[in-house]
Amino acid sequence: MRLRNWIAVVVSVLLLVAVGIVGVLVNRSALRAADTVHRADSLALAVNNATLAGQMQLLSAKELKGFADSHAFNLGIGYVGDQQALEAYVAKSTSFGYGAAIAAPNGTILNATRSNPLPVGTDPGYEPMRALLLAGKLGVSSVMRVEDATGATVAVEAFAVPIQVSGATLAILLGYHKIADTTLQAYTVRLRSEGHLTTIVDTTGRIGFTSDSEKIGATVDPAVVAAAAKLSTGSAFVEYRAGRTAMISIVVKNENLPGGWVYVRTQTLASFDGAVHSRSQTINVTLLAMLLIGAVGISILGYRTQVQRRRADERFQALFQHAPDMVAVLDAEGRVAYSSPSAASVLHFPAGSLQGSSVFELVHPDDRPRMREAFAELLTERDGVLRLQTRILNATGKATWFEFTASNQMQNPALTGIVINARDISENRAFQERLHHEATHDALTGLPNRRRMQDALGTSLEDDAVAVLFVDLDGFKPVNDAHGHEAGDELLRQVADRLSTCVREGDVLARVGGDEFVVLMPGVTAQADADTMSTRVRLAVERPFQVLGNEVVIGASVGVHLATPSDDPDQALRAADHAMYAVKHLGGGRRAVSDQPEPTRTGRHRAEA
Repeated sequence: MRLRNWIAVVVSVLLLVAVGIVGVLVNRSALRAADTVHRADSLALAVNNATLAGQMQLLSAKELKGFADSHAFNLGIGYVGDQQALEAYVAKSTSFGYGAAIAAPNGTILNATRSNPLPVGTDPGYEPMRALLLAGKLGVSSVMRVEDATGATVAVEAFAVPIQVSGATLAILLGYHKIADTTLQAYTVRLRSEGHLTTIVDTTGRIGFTSDSEKIGATVDPAVVAAAAKLSTGSAFVEYRAGRTAMISIVVKNENLPGGWVYVRTQTLASFDGAVHSRSQTINVTLLAMLLIGAVGISILGYRTQVQRRRADERFQALFQHAPDMVAVLDAEGRVAYSSPSAASVLHFPAGSLQGSSVFELVHPDDRPRMREAFAELLTERDGVLRLQTRILNATGKATWFEFTASNQMQNPALTGIVINARDISENRAFQERLHHEATHDALTGLPNRRRMQDALGTSLEDDAVAVLFVDLDGFKPVNDAHGHEAGDELLRQVADRLSTCVREGDVLARVGGDEFVVLMPGVTAQADADTMSTRVRLAVERPFQVLGNEVVIGASVGVHLATPSDDPDQALRAADHAMYAVKHLGGGRRAVSDQPEPTRTGRHRAEA
């Protein structure tokens, strides 16, 4: 009897060991899959935020470069005209309202604004900026700190671009902004979360932009600084300890962030791993304890294990049901083998209706070929990960932008499929489109800028003739002198409105300089049609304007060039500019037709710059 009992105990223990080993393996496999998806999703979000932050920084640099290229500086030490130009630029700048300065190539300050205290020339924060300028790149400083008039410490970042004449660098234009007041800082604060800290860090490890404004100017952990120094471009996870707390940071460095700055998202390792790791550890401990129990307790412990598994599944389902992201598992044909409850609710489908349907039927028709190609390529890569953005149709047929992270887990027995994690990024897409619009349109009038106009002219000349009208306002400078720049800006906005009513549908009206506009008329080959538009433009501008309570009368000189598909776009624009310049010599208020395909003089817009 005792032998039989021992046999039963041994058999029970062996069965329990076998069950425990299988349970540990299955649990570990599921944990790896969840970790893979979670890390890939977190990394994709971090890279996206880093890209947006870099684009904001580059827009500021573009504004500073535009000022450097559009103004003729005297470059004398303390020259009053240069200081006035700097003060005027700072007063209207959207990026560098804190201050600006002009420095010699050796670092000597030639002139500077005086409204706010600027960092001294010996501040070590200038060192990375000088190194970048010597390498022919955009100059960006580290975080610098100055004391304002009240004695409070202010964190400042500086950008630097060369002031060049005939290709030679004569001086450096510096733009300063107070980090706490920047658009990028406001955007970073919007990323604030109780679970993690978002920061953008300079090359020394000092925090510039952060979701916690009180940490501006603080220093990140040395482990993060060391990891960032090892990256040329790319991203990395960094695990370290802050006292007794295990921490993890996602570090992203790419070409969009200027000056070697990096994006860092930090949180405790426990909060990053979350409930999945915690529950996994609990199950493992339970299974190990079960190995020590004899045959008598095997049924009880087995029952307890089933109860625990059922509770874990209920919590897992509850987590997915209330999660904002969509999670699904696809078979090799792209059909939905499993989808989280949130997938149906987000897309307004009845619960369970997505099961067995093809995921390609939900993709926007224009994106389906690209999606099928990417899916087929992912199937060939074991444990491969794919990230892409595409439009998904909901139950009403409305398309919404989602970012997908797909992981090939066909070889994973716990999943045997392609694991999809999808997040709604429609707000980020709208933000990116707004940034693109701001980069291609004039901020004052809302019209396309020179860059957008040149792109449109080049595209039109690929297939058709284009009539190019170069319009320059007569008498605009006296309005500025008599009534101020605010009146001048208001007059330009009213001129833009009037010219917009003159052009045809399909024509392009752009502001290309201070008081210069260009009208592109694709398909126009007859001189009479171009003359009609020229007359319409001049008559529209010559009507009196009401500007800030004053009646203002100005005129317009219009140069016309009929460009053929064989013309070079820059040549066509210069020809129209040359024709307009001829009108200016005759007194203005007329139109002129270009009779030379390649003007020998430099365009007015460049001469005035």
